[in-house]
Amino acid sequence: MNPRSLVTDAARRLADAGVASPRVDAELLLAHVLGVTRTGLLTLGEVPDGAVARFADLVGQRADRVPLQHLTGRAPFRHLELAVGPGVFVPRPETEQLVEWALARLAGVAEPVVVDLGSGSGAIALSLAHEHPGARVTAVEHDPAAIEWTKANAATRAAAGDTPVEVLSGDMTDPGLLPELDGGVDLVVSNPPYVPDGATVPREVADHDPPLALWGGPDGLDVVRGLLRTAARLLRPGGGLAIEHADQQGSALPALVRASGGWTDVEDHPDLAGRPRYTTASRTGG
Repeated sequence: MNPRSLVTDAARRLADAGVASPRVDAELLLAHVLGVTRTGLLTLGEVPDGAVARFADLVGQRADRVPLQHLTGRAPFRHLELAVGPGVFVPRPETEQLVEWALARLAGVAEPVVVDLGSGSGAIALSLAHEHPGARVTAVEHDPAAIEWTKANAATRAAAGDTPVEVLSGDMTDPGLLPELDGGVDLVVSNPPYVPDGATVPREVADHDPPLALWGGPDGLDVVRGLLRTAARLLRPGGGLAIEHADQQGSALPALVRASGGWTDVEDHPDLAGRPRYTTASRTGG
């Protein structure tokens, strides 16, 4: 069969299954099977029978709402491509804006100390190390399954020549976390679990993202409350904080930061779609 027909049929099936971007997903799956780029599909002739069968299997899994990234094993994030799969939260493009803010915050600081709390795939930590080679970055992850992905991606990036990121098993709400860094951190970043208990989420999320990366208590901010205490302890005076949140928390999270005390310059930021996405602040005293 020719690639165009395969993609058209697959896109129709994915659309019927409720997949948000059916044609793009179909093209990416076929490109994955054939070992080419998505644009490379334009110059292909007939697709071998074995590849057609493999493609049909992947399309069937995607129609059953298995995440695209689990099927390809890869997730693009800024300038990196990360390994992902069952057991780790798939990084979202929206989080790239938080990294952009963090890099601007660190501009001009030759060797900043950075802590990423709840690192998952390592997307934030590894992007910061890649784009600011002088940064000393520590990635903290609590989930035993997820941290294997953190370690694997960190090893891959170090082998590629990036500044190595230290990966640490730990709970972002633990009062004893990283005591050696107390008062010496320039920036704390986090994409914590913030989905309110009982909220309706897409099947890709509900069935495949790890629960420890999703659920944040009745209002979605239980973990963030502990995170704020940890960040307040770790940061130097004037150090920066950036926390991602749900669309509906654009007022609640900044209010929580202000109420916890010891913060200034509390501000919320939208993502590229204009939705409230992350809150930033500075530690008092700088």
